[in-house]
Amino acid sequence: MNTPDPRPSGLVSSRAHSARVYDYILGGKDHYPVDAEAGEAMRQHWPALPVHMRENRRFMHRAGRVLAEEHGVRQFLDIGTGLPTSPNLHEVVQEVAPESHVVYVDHDPIVLAHARALLRSSPEGATAYVDADMHDPDAILGSPEFRDLIDLDQPVGLMVIGIMHFILPPEDRRLIARLLAPLPSGSYLAMTIGTADFAPEEVGRVAEEYRQQSMPMALRDLATATSFFDGMDLLDPGVTQVHTWRPGPEQEGVEGRDIAMYGAVARKR
Repeated sequence: MNTPDPRPSGLVSSRAHSARVYDYILGGKDHYPVDAEAGEAMRQHWPALPVHMRENRRFMHRAGRVLAEEHGVRQFLDIGTGLPTSPNLHEVVQEVAPESHVVYVDHDPIVLAHARALLRSSPEGATAYVDADMHDPDAILGSPEFRDLIDLDQPVGLMVIGIMHFILPPEDRRLIARLLAPLPSGSYLAMTIGTADFAPEEVGRVAEEYRQQSMPMALRDLATATSFFDGMDLLDPGVTQVHTWRPGPEQEGVEGRDIAMYGAVARKR
């Protein structure tokens, strides 16, 4: 992947950003000193943070593969894409079905600078990037990229991974409902939801660090996380910590106290 312009238009490099903090903690190179400082403080509060973040992304890989392989989904809307880290969603689902379409959505200049890496679809399929904020779902659903690549007569996999803890109530439910509304019956919602249920002190300190960086968080218990899927049909095993949702060999040895994210996939009736 080519290195982007180090200061893409609109970038505020004097304040930490969640996507770049994530990049720092996972050992990436697309961050600034302020992101590294914030990420290091968070990791000091909770040394398991890199494990937690890796398992969140691995959940996305497994959920995307299950939807493509077992449920025949061929088009996906990925909200809050973040910095591209291979394998990206289209690489996972196009390995199963090369004709799959994926629309990526994020609202961060440094992610936009990397968009070309997200657009390398298989010849049979297609990808696109929408520069839009989850808080403005109409901009996403009304974008030319969404209209061109997503056929609303066919099921869609809506992926909301690693972003809901930055969406505060009561906006959280309104936004998910609006994104689901135009999707046909038989579509799916795959979502991860931050929690402090398993390491409350450590995760609470990480949340406070995010708050001090002007990124307030909403951490949710199991009942609240499950309620996001009300009126939908959950796939087995339901709402679980992300590393226990259809785990593979990579999840062997992962400790529950090191994971602060619930995950689930549900079918729209």
